[in-house]
Amino acid sequence: MDRAVAATTLALGGLSVWLFALLGTLTVVFVAAQKLGLIYRLWHQVDTKSPRHGGESVAEVLKAHGVRHIFTLVGGHISPILVASEKLGIRVVDTRHEATAVFAADAMARLSGTVGVAAVTAGPGVTNTVTAVKNAQMAESPVLVIGGAAATLQKGQGALQDIDQLSLFKPLCKFCASVKTVREIVPVLRKAMAIAQCDTPGPVFVEFPLDVLYPYHLVKREMLKAEAPKGLVGKLVNWYLQNYLANLFAGAWEVRDISPLPVNVPHATKEQVQQCVELISRAKKPVILLGSQVTLPPTPVKVLRTALEELGIPCFLGGMARGMLGKNSPLHIRQNRREALKEADVVILAGTVCDFRLSFGRVLSKRSKIIAINRDRPQLLKNAHLFWKPHLAIRADAGSFLVHLNEGLKGYSCPREWALSLKEMDRAKEKINREKAEEPTERYLNPLKLLHRVDHLLPEDSLLVVDGGDFVGSAAYIVQPTGPLAWLDPGAFGTLGVGGGFALGAKLCRPESEVWILYGDGSLGFSVMEFDTFVRHKTPVIALVGNDACWSQISREQVPMLGSNVACGLDYLDYHVVAEGLGGKGFLLTNQNEEQMDDVIRAAQSECRSGRPVLINALIGKTNFREGSIAV
Repeated sequence: MDRAVAATTLALGGLSVWLFALLGTLTVVFVAAQKLGLIYRLWHQVDTKSPRHGGESVAEVLKAHGVRHIFTLVGGHISPILVASEKLGIRVVDTRHEATAVFAADAMARLSGTVGVAAVTAGPGVTNTVTAVKNAQMAESPVLVIGGAAATLQKGQGALQDIDQLSLFKPLCKFCASVKTVREIVPVLRKAMAIAQCDTPGPVFVEFPLDVLYPYHLVKREMLKAEAPKGLVGKLVNWYLQNYLANLFAGAWEVRDISPLPVNVPHATKEQVQQCVELISRAKKPVILLGSQVTLPPTPVKVLRTALEELGIPCFLGGMARGMLGKNSPLHIRQNRREALKEADVVILAGTVCDFRLSFGRVLSKRSKIIAINRDRPQLLKNAHLFWKPHLAIRADAGSFLVHLNEGLKGYSCPREWALSLKEMDRAKEKINREKAEEPTERYLNPLKLLHRVDHLLPEDSLLVVDGGDFVGSAAYIVQPTGPLAWLDPGAFGTLGVGGGFALGAKLCRPESEVWILYGDGSLGFSVMEFDTFVRHKTPVIALVGNDACWSQISREQVPMLGSNVACGLDYLDYHVVAEGLGGKGFLLTNQNEEQMDDVIRAAQSECRSGRPVLINALIGKTNFREGSIAV
């Protein structure tokens, strides 16, 4: 009996081992079949005769999402996307540097409220965009960067321009993906476009290997040999490649939803708004600091401007919020922010971050009640409890919050004496600035006088792009945007080189506006070649170069601190001649024709209206206007 039981047990054990082994083998086979696409192809066909290609799917998704422009520097890896986009009526705008393409997409995103799109070729094309993508991340711009890539089978095999692009972009982007089959194009792109706009907007990166973009017959020609292999190994390799090719294109042209996915935006609760209503209603000296986030959708800037004017609380504007209240608003305080913050009893940080721009929060008074609103939690609480302490910290959209705050404060009136006192301080400081503009400078033009004249001659529909250090720093105090979304600066990253791309995107987005780039002579070097782009794509802009033959932002502090001007010197070059050589119109403005300054500016405006991009090369001298402006 014992022997029978033992034999049965042994037999069952052997059977169990056999069953487990069989199950394991079947699992391996199933997984392998799934990876080869054999399971998927039981229900989804491969259309080997179709002339369609993956670039068409990309273009269809972009078109369905309202994309009207793609900025690019052409390359074979992405040609199908560009060709298909043009056929669908999406304007393809090619630049002279990949960073410019991303900067242009960034400007388009900020001004249009949609996703800006740049497409660049693999390898160095992608790596050339890194600075611009980081700038978009820190400026919270929803930008889609499309990157070409080596064919899926050739990744890591030494193909032309093949690098690990995803690892490079994961720290910079909200979402990164590599499309591995043609059928993945639509869902991956829809997801990327939605993520770019959700919560805190930012850049996303999607790479498209060559073999998911080109037609079946071309990919087959490159992947499979014309003659059938003879050996066993050759036949096995050929069988694998045939299956791989079939999986790439299985279900490629089935109908898919290409419409935009929902975009989630965080909103303040009624209770949070009510807490702020109670604080503001008791305040004697409230101020609002507006940051770039207030310009983000879904709140239209005109609606926000009306709400701010009804609130009547004095406002300091930064970043994209510059111009929110128009040019001569009694609520817009431009000077003496540090002094105002010392006196304020309630401060609303609406999308404003306590980073270097607010001395990490040290300019805020410990006696003030601070209300901070920001979509991004780390930004909301940056340096909190170190140099400042929020009374209320609300993770929400700042624009809609201010609109709801105004609705809750109907009948509220900000103490008139407080607003008048700040405005009076403002006027006193601006009077000093105007007096400095009349002071003579050695040999060359007073830059402050030049900037005052530009400010006076700007039309109502003008849009300002700023790209530089010292000259642009002065312009920020003098030249006033004429309305909302009429000022483009790099943002918190402080990137030089944005000028050409920002102006390109701005002019295409607002063709009726007079677009100005305020350049330093140092920053001009990054994108002066884009005058060729302006000419070819009929996007006339006006570039004003504050040419002081120096990296003055650095020299201003390096010389007194360290006693050397090393690497800071430039020359008074003929940048206007460079613009002429690239097809634009150039003007030279010096102390020799200072009396004709207004005439030169008007002539530049006239040339621009006639369709020609213009560069005004203004030779400027040194002033002490910004001494002590650099913090270490």
